[in-house]
Amino acid sequence: MAILVVGGAGYIGSHTAHALRRKGHEVIIYDNLSTGYASLADGFELVIGDISDSTKLAPLLTRVDAVMHFAACAYVGESVENPRKYFQNNVLGSIGLLNAVMDSSVRKFIFSSTCAVYGVPVRVPMNEDNPRLPVNPYGASKLAFEFALESYGRAYGLRFVAFRYFNASGADENGKIGEMHEPETHLIPAVFEAIKGKRPALQIFGDDYPTTDGTCIRDYIHVSDLAEAHVLGLDCIDKGDSAALNLGTGQGYSVKEVISTIEKVTGRTVPWNLAPRRPGDPPSLIADPTRAEKLLNWKANRSLEDILSTAWKWAERKQ
Repeated sequence: MAILVVGGAGYIGSHTAHALRRKGHEVIIYDNLSTGYASLADGFELVIGDISDSTKLAPLLTRVDAVMHFAACAYVGESVENPRKYFQNNVLGSIGLLNAVMDSSVRKFIFSSTCAVYGVPVRVPMNEDNPRLPVNPYGASKLAFEFALESYGRAYGLRFVAFRYFNASGADENGKIGEMHEPETHLIPAVFEAIKGKRPALQIFGDDYPTTDGTCIRDYIHVSDLAEAHVLGLDCIDKGDSAALNLGTGQGYSVKEVISTIEKVTGRTVPWNLAPRRPGDPPSLIADPTRAEKLLNWKANRSLEDILSTAWKWAERKQ
């Protein structure tokens, strides 16, 4: 099968491109490189373009059987400060991409969504029946596009899978691709920056949450496990199914537990200081991935130690 991977020069998109190739699929990467890196698309056909550019997309869509959409603005704090940017790209731009798909013969679509569509969960672990009540513009923009997919599915026969990620982490085991963000806001690479002196210290945002050690608990899933789920999502669509599925491990770790494990993996001490809570940070976000496991015959197999060791290998390589 030929796949157009939109946003394939980014973190999760690039890992998925490699996973698709390993399974024998043909991959074309489409990215405007605003946050992606051409180096992450090495070895693939890379077309530089914007998701709203239907003229550039149209000939590519004649060459593929399915589209995977990873292109998005994805900083929660920035979305609060600049919601216009998020609704312009994540909603209007994505609708432009979706309309280009509908003007082609492609009817298979996989979307990179987020657990932020749930907002503050009413129950943890979180299954897909949790109310979708986002608390920031980032989550709201992703939810708006989920609604579009559902509507297009009913009206036009589009088949789709929307994957709601928890905390994507780690790097490809071969060390050739990994996480690259500017600025870096994700916990694990931020810890590595603190270890390497690229930031004065890690900031822990709040230690008075109702958790075991007072710090937030999150579900960290290895990016390669995420990528493999996307490949299996194509099989799900081939069976005629559309679905929204959580991708996580079902296991949560606090910020302090992650720091402690990083110190064991790296043999380095993590400098950190305490900062006030960030508005809207729930105490605990843990996936219930049961539905994805059953529907895709998939499971997140890599441990927190696997995540940290591959991420550290990548951080050492790209320094």
